[in-house]
Amino acid sequence: MSYRKVNYEDVEQVSSAMHFLSDPLETEQVGVTVARCDPGWNSKPHDHTDNDHEEVYVLIEGEATVVVDDEEVSMETGDALWIPPESTRQIRNGDEESAFVLVSAPSIGEEDSDGGEWLLSGFAG
Repeated sequence: MSYRKVNYEDVEQVSSAMHFLSDPLETEQVGVTVARCDPGWNSKPHDHTDNDHEEVYVLIEGEATVVVDDEEVSMETGDALWIPPESTRQIRNGDEESAFVLVSAPSIGEEDSDGGEWLLSGFAG
């Protein structure tokens, strides 16, 4: 089979919001998480300095705030936010449910574990 499929609702929820899809999809170079955030939910502040992963947070439903290095970034449906590995980030949800798709990957151009480079040339999108 040349693809793998999973429904995020079939993946055990962690921290009362996160559905980590990388393991069931057996991804090798990208992390994908769906976060369905209840009203008032906050994630733990964290960074990705140790694994050098940049992240993109895409808000697909509702409104929320993402705190990046102590700066509050207001998000509404359709907004995408890029966060570098060394920045501390935290989702702070408001009074209504929201939903994010979180994507993480090694920084482009950095050497991967095989000694090569992770390139986007030829990416059809």
